[in-house]
Amino acid sequence: MKKEIVVSGIRPTGLLHLGNYFGAIRNYVRMQDEYDCYFFVANWHSLTTHPDTKELKENVHRVLAENIACGLDPEKVALYVQSDVPEIAELYLYLNMLSYTGELERTTTFKDKVRLQPQNVNAGLLTYPVLQAADILIQRALYVPVGKDQEQHLEMTRNFADRFNYRYGEVFPLPKAFNFNSELIKIMSLDGAGKMSKSENQMVTLYLADEDDLIRKKIMKAKTDAGPTESNSVKPDYIENLFTMMRLVSTADTVEKFETDYNNCNVRYGDLKKQLAEDMARFIAPVREKAAAIQNDKAYLSKIIKQGADKARAGAVETLSLVRKAVGMNYS
Repeated sequence: MKKEIVVSGIRPTGLLHLGNYFGAIRNYVRMQDEYDCYFFVANWHSLTTHPDTKELKENVHRVLAENIACGLDPEKVALYVQSDVPEIAELYLYLNMLSYTGELERTTTFKDKVRLQPQNVNAGLLTYPVLQAADILIQRALYVPVGKDQEQHLEMTRNFADRFNYRYGEVFPLPKAFNFNSELIKIMSLDGAGKMSKSENQMVTLYLADEDDLIRKKIMKAKTDAGPTESNSVKPDYIENLFTMMRLVSTADTVEKFETDYNNCNVRYGDLKKQLAEDMARFIAPVREKAAAIQNDKAYLSKIIKQGADKARAGAVETLSLVRKAVGMNYS
């Protein structure tokens, strides 16, 4: 029986962090045995905010290495680099004809990037959701394992696919967000000011490449408050974030102990952060060490990249043939 198709990707614009792992990569690993998976490094996307490409090759290799270190098996999935599949670019062109300036300007990520880089508001930045849609639709994916912050882009992908199908005929399924849990996981930065980032404010983000001492230092500086004054109080977002991370890397009895302390108004944040720091260091260390070993094996990485491109292009060529026929671009 043919497996359902999954597509997702990560930009090589910085170090992968805890949010990347729990928002996406963990799902990649779980899905690889049950689905036909296509996971890619989004190097074209990186050009919208990082036009200097001197470190791009090394960054691409690191992302691949970290994905494999987290448990992704290149023999089970198509693990590839976005620019090795030129069919994506042609589909991107067709989808641009079905997207509207107003809806692109209203996307949260576009407005955020404009605020952060007002000197580089390029067309690629504006049409980022269209290229993202092409990444997904080129494989006619049914599922996309995404973090909370990407839900808006996925909804736009569904809109573009629906418009294409309405105008030219049924070619694309409408992809859905996928997570093994009932809700998509979003991990905030340690200062409580937003999500963790691959490239911004690195001292409030936990990276999969962080050394143990740095992990401890970052967590001990995480934002806290004076503690609750009433039993069973609702936690502020930045406190809930500490508990969210603890639920992901600590034992159930550890979480229960600090939950009870919080609900009884006698939580000691110093103790909580020390425990979280040790559990987090223990969680990240094996990934860090395995990724470093893989990244140093350039022959192995080259083999994986070519193998992944061959797998990804097979599906992409088939999809683009259907697209050209539907649009009426076959003249011979």
